Parts: sequence; C-alpha cells; structure tokens
Amino acid sequence: MNFDVKRPEFKPDIYNILDFGAQSRADFNNKEAIQKAIDTCSANGGGMVFIPNGFYLTGPIELKDNVNLNLASNAYVKFTKSKEEYPLRFTEYEGIKRIRAISPISAEGKNNIAITGKGILDGSGDLWRGIKQFKLTSKQWDRKLKISQYVIEGKEGGIWCPTKTYYDGVLKGEPDYDDPKALEIASENYDVYRPVFVSFIKCNKVLIQDVTLANSPAWNVHPLYCTNFTLENATIKNPAYAQNGDGIDLESCQNCEISNTVFAVGDDGICIKSGKNRKARETKIPTKNVWIHDCKVYNAHGGFVVGSEMSRGVSNILVENCIFAGTDIGVRFKSAIGRGGVVESITIKNITMTDIIEEAFIFTMGYVLVNIEDEKEGKVTVLADDVPEFKNIYLENIICDHAKTGIKINGLKELPIHDIYFDNVFVNCDNGLNLSLCEKIGLKNTTINSKDGNKYYKDELLNN
Repeated sequence: MNFDVKRPEFKPDIYNILDFGAQSRADFNNKEAIQKAIDTCSANGGGMVFIPNGFYLTGPIELKDNVNLNLASNAYVKFTKSKEEYPLRFTEYEGIKRIRAISPISAEGKNNIAITGKGILDGSGDLWRGIKQFKLTSKQWDRKLKISQYVIEGKEGGIWCPTKTYYDGVLKGEPDYDDPKALEIASENYDVYRPVFVSFIKCNKVLIQDVTLANSPAWNVHPLYCTNFTLENATIKNPAYAQNGDGIDLESCQNCEISNTVFAVGDDGICIKSGKNRKARETKIPTKNVWIHDCKVYNAHGGFVVGSEMSRGVSNILVENCIFAGTDIGVRFKSAIGRGGVVESITIKNITMTDIIEEAFIFTMGYVLVNIEDEKEGKVTVLADDVPEFKNIYLENIICDHAKTGIKINGLKELPIHDIYFDNVFVNCDNGLNLSLCEKIGLKNTTINSKDGNKYYKDELLNN
C-alpha cells in the first residue's frame, strides 16, 4: 500500500492570545480574542496562535488558512454552550444532510491548518448530551436528576435530558428539511442538534498533534471530504456513556494517517465512513489511502470500524500495531441493504485485543433495516447499486485474549460477503464461528479456542 500524506508547514511567527485581549479566568469568554488572533495570523500569511498555560473559556472558533493553533502543556480551553453562539446550519452528519449546531472548532475549505500542543480542549459535551439510564450507576443517575428532571421514558429506563429545550426537541422530532423555515423551526430546540466537536470540511493538509480532545457534544473529530489529514500522539476522550461519542469518523477523505493516539470514548473508536445511501453515492468521493498504526482504543463500541455509512466506497486501508482493550467489538464492519458501495483492499495486522465484550471480528450487512428513499411510501425497491459489498479484507497476526464470539460474518442473499482472509489469528472466546451468506472465508494458521470446542484451521476456505 502506498501512502503519501502531505503535512502542513507554518511560518515561525507567533501570535499570543493574551496580546489580543484573552484572559485566564472562569468568568470571561475569550471567543473574540482567540478568533481575532487566528484571523490576524492568517491575514499575515500564517504562523502559530499560541494559548499559554491557564484556563480559557471560549465560544466556537474557526481555523483559517496557514494557522497552527498551539496549546501550552497546562492550557485548558473549555467551550461554552448557548443558543446565541451556536446557531444551526445544514451540514452532513451520519452520512446524510442534517441540521446541526455549528461546531466548537471548525474549518471549511481551508488549507494548511493544525491543532497542536499538549494542552486540553474540552467540548462541554455533558451540557449537550442526553444519557440512557442503563449506562449509568444509580448514584450517577441521581446526580443527573439533580441537574435536570427531564426524562424521556423508554424501554431501557429512560433518557435523561440536560435541558427542557432538549427534552421538547426529542419529542418534537426534526422538521421537514424541504421547509424553507426548517432552521428557524429547529432553532427553538437548538441543543438537540448536537455538533461534532472538531469539524473539518473540504480542507487540505490538516494536522492534529499531541493535544487532548475531550468531552465532545457528539462525534469528537470529523474530517469530511479532506485530503492529507494527520492525527498523531493525541488523546481522544469521552465518558463511556457518551451517546454518539465516537473518537474519530474519517469520512470521504483521502491520504490520511492516524498514529500513536489513545482513544477512550463512548461509541466507535476509529471509524471509517463514506456517506449513506443513494443520495450520497451521487458524490464520487470514497475514503481511501489511510494508514492507521500504533493506536490504543479503550471502552469503545468498536476498536476499528468501517460503516455503517460506506456508500461512496472504502479502499486501500492499512491498520497495524494497535491495541483494542475492553471494547464492545474488536474489528467491526457494518452495513445494510440500501447503502450500496464497496469496501475492499483492507489489511489489518499485528493487533492485540483483550476483554472484548461481544465479537472479536464482525462483518454484518444487518446493521439497520432498509433505509432508502422510497421506504416512506410503504414499499422498497432494491436496485443493484443499493447492495453493499465487503471483499478482499485481510486479517493477519492478531491475538484476542477473550471475546463472546470469535468471528461473525452475516451477509446478504443478494450478494454474500466474500474473500475475507484470516492468517495467524488466535481467539479465546465463548462461541466460535457464526457464518451465514458468505463465501471464500479463508482461515490459515488460525485457532478459535471456544467453549464449544477448540478449532485449529491450518488452511481452509469456508462457505456458508
């Protein structure tokens, strides 16, 4: 696999936010000062916008061309939450057009940008997120009820809502996006439309290095239609109960490297996406040429994940030298009828997994029910392009200390999952193989040490 990821370069000039009126105080909003420093730096040809040690409260900020936002090691930047500072807009989220509040950190169509330094950026996600009761202890639930009494009853004990506007918005649902007043209607319940923490759209030469990104309202880092994206030596954190608290969702991006980063999040850890369903496939931008290595993932729904939004295609991915510890699933590929798209040419090797709650490896086409445009009319017409495909995926030199299920592969009758190859893989698990609607599943030097019987596969090709 060939990866040529170009990194940003910056002028040596330094713009200290204190020189633009910033103050290290818990009762002072530094949005204007930080944004002015960024704007001035970019207008002068770029350089470093420096945030020194201290506590800085701020509203949302936008990165500009040729700016490196750098945090000192003991700098703590905490983002506000307010209807005035976070207006709603149309964007893409979960692979389709959606209404979202603007992100705490954003850039669109920018070139040569970075977030660096060893400080902490806190997205104040606890002010935005609803929480499912079953994910909390009784003491944690009681603490939440002291903050807000708004609870939506559900099958699993209810969902705690941080505000009345959030509560009302969930019950109301999203407006018709064809309504010219959709944004105005939605704005009454703005905090239901939780933003991703760091949103980079159509940017080139992007670097996130060394920083801690914590407590995101929704996904933590979301590069969309970006090229030459690098994430390294960072820490991505969310509470384990953070709904949609993904670590990184790399969507329709090309030439990317993710390395030496620790993820401890509330949803998928390292996730590859490329749009959802027929509408997304009109934009021919797959995710490809991605190198992921030397990362650690804790407490996530999946360690390495592809999908379920993969309609523009995913290819030429290398994942190596990683640890997945205590995740719900180790390696997770997910899609469904309606998505379409092809996921192929992926190698995952030299991986250690331990205490995996469900499957060590899962490839499934049944992640959600059919969700294509004519479903609302009470009928579903599945076209050839609506059928997703997983193929030519290689898993090598992997040890899984324990999982509930070793390997689960469930395909489609329209197109079985095929050409998935395991080589030198060892899994301790309760249940061994769960295979259906799949072909050419290669098992070489692979041991599935399960309670239902130890199986060693020297060199076999399975079909189910």
